[in-house]
Amino acid sequence: MDGRAPRIKNRAPAAIQITAEQLLREAQERQESAFRAPKQRVEDFEELHEYRGRKRKEFEERIRRTRGSIKEWLQYANWEASQNEFARSRSVYERALDVDPRSIQIWLSYTEMELKNRNVQHSRNLFDRAVTLLPRVDQLWYKYVYLEELLQNVPGARQVFERWMKWEPDDKAWQAYIKMEERYGELDRASTIYERWIAVRPEPRVWVKWGKFEEERQRLDKAREVFQTALDFYGDDEEQVEKAQAVFSAFAKMETRLKEYERARVIYKFALARIPRSKSAGLYASYTRFEKQHGTRTTLESTVLGKRRIQYEEELSHDSKNYDVWFDYARLEEGAFGDLRSEGATTEEEETATGRVREIYERAVAQVPPGGEKRHWRRYIYLWLDYALFEEIETKDYGRARQIYQTAISLVPHKTFTFAKLWIMFAKFEIRRLDLSAARKIFGTAIGMCPKEKLFKGYIELETDLREFDRVRKLYEKYLEFDPANSSAWIKYAEIESQLEDFARTRAIFELGISQSPLSMPELLWKAYIDFEIEGGERETARSLYERLISLSGHVKVWISYALFEAEPIAVPRAMREEDEEDEDAEQKMVPGDPDRARQVFNRAYKELKNKGLKDERVALLEVWKTFEETHGTADDVAKVNGMMPIVSKKRHVDQETGQMVEDWELVFADDERENNPTSFKFLQMAHAWKSNQNKGGNDASKPTISAAVPARSTSNHKDDNAASDIGSSDEES
Repeated sequence: MDGRAPRIKNRAPAAIQITAEQLLREAQERQESAFRAPKQRVEDFEELHEYRGRKRKEFEERIRRTRGSIKEWLQYANWEASQNEFARSRSVYERALDVDPRSIQIWLSYTEMELKNRNVQHSRNLFDRAVTLLPRVDQLWYKYVYLEELLQNVPGARQVFERWMKWEPDDKAWQAYIKMEERYGELDRASTIYERWIAVRPEPRVWVKWGKFEEERQRLDKAREVFQTALDFYGDDEEQVEKAQAVFSAFAKMETRLKEYERARVIYKFALARIPRSKSAGLYASYTRFEKQHGTRTTLESTVLGKRRIQYEEELSHDSKNYDVWFDYARLEEGAFGDLRSEGATTEEEETATGRVREIYERAVAQVPPGGEKRHWRRYIYLWLDYALFEEIETKDYGRARQIYQTAISLVPHKTFTFAKLWIMFAKFEIRRLDLSAARKIFGTAIGMCPKEKLFKGYIELETDLREFDRVRKLYEKYLEFDPANSSAWIKYAEIESQLEDFARTRAIFELGISQSPLSMPELLWKAYIDFEIEGGERETARSLYERLISLSGHVKVWISYALFEAEPIAVPRAMREEDEEDEDAEQKMVPGDPDRARQVFNRAYKELKNKGLKDERVALLEVWKTFEETHGTADDVAKVNGMMPIVSKKRHVDQETGQMVEDWELVFADDERENNPTSFKFLQMAHAWKSNQNKGGNDASKPTISAAVPARSTSNHKDDNAASDIGSSDEES
């Protein structure tokens, strides 16, 4: 055997399955019984002496071999004790202590043996020796005290505790001493122990426990004295006061339980005034709960504000450039300022609140974003804007608001990027201050330093509102010199001239706009030009524009718009319209459209798209043409368009990359099939007719049509067979 697992030839499941429970039960049943030493019956003292001698010899041999094994010593000593040989057992324990005098296990086992056999004095002596040798082992002290208290020797237990306290043990030892005094009603002694405990370990929790102890025994003056002493001990140092938060909280809660609410409020405020906001969240939470239960609306709101301030300060300590937190912090302070003003606060209180808001904004705007990327500045710049609006709206300090705008503008690196909103809001601020020249100067500086689309729009909007149209024209000229490819700018410029009824100038602007070679979204400019001419009733001019646009683009949407334009009525020309302006109640005269011209455009478009091989565009055109004929044409016109509609067929071809046969959906038009496959055109017509009948619900009537079409497939050439099979498969799919 090479140690490998045997190969399993038959992996089929067995007919009889064995559960895990059966396997475990069989394993338990087949286990051999453990060896047990035979029991011996001692008949007389001679056999007993022989047995004891043999066991002692075994134990001595074992501890001789493993002298440092405490387990062997303990077994030996316990066996001697079980034989009532206490002197021998003590001898063994003493020998073990000679080996390891600091073994806690030996001392505990030794004392336990003496107590089991009611050797109380021996136990006391042992505990005395143990705690003298091992004074830092609390377990020995606890057992010693428990023994003395069990024997009702309270003075002895107190004496043990006093010996123990000289070693300044941990808090549990002091607590055990105090509880023992409380059990026997010695409360004054317990208070003295607390005082000694404080002298050894002056920590806040010890002060709090002492104060609660005095409160529970109804010594309220003493409890207040304890807390006052604690506060005097910690003093006014920031670090010490921060450590004493638990003392302040416990002191205030005690006064609350005694219904001394003003005392409690004074304690909370005294503490919160000396502890930094970021380090007093727990104390603020306690103060908030106190005010919710016992305070007024004003005090509660101020408490909640303080708590939220602490939260924001903590978040900002982790990330000082978190502008969302700065926004929330500033809104909090502005809300507090507004509430004070609405409640009729004094001038001093308003100035304090205003100073707090300004402090937050100054701290926020001091966090300048790193790097020269605009995305880092987007949120930051709104801090300046909110700051300026606060000074303008709330404090009415217009000089300070103007200074804020100027500082923000000087801070932004305009050669790299700029913020149009900052310039525009600064200009609007000057307009609200009725300083129009300053606003124009701001816009002029912005456009000269860092021209931008929004700046031009803002300046143009200002001059338009002021009806300074000569300035508007100059601004549009500058705007188009800056960005001649902007279609919306050309459109807006033309709209201004149209509103001023300078139609020749409007037409010249449109012509100049469409002549620009690099133009963003030229279709918008062409559409606006055509709509302008249609609105003016110039059908011939609009038609020529459509012809020019088709020669440039030839897009299906242009053809559709052109055809529908020919069919729709338009208003009479402006020259004829001006004669009828005197009669306002009269309906506007319209010039009807020409459906025949529209059909000619549809036919031209269909042929043009067919020559370009654009099948999807032809389908879109036919759908609109069909809708047009349903509205303006006859049933024959609709049938003609329906006859031009394509059918969907499958086309099989070999993929050049994978080499596999793939199927694609293809649109087959009747006129294309007539030109390319004249022999199979008749079959296509029959398939199209069968599809129409099937859509009407005549499935049974359509079956002979398909069967009649089968012979035609055998008489056509190979190319016609492929086309027929494609059409047949498309019909099956449908």
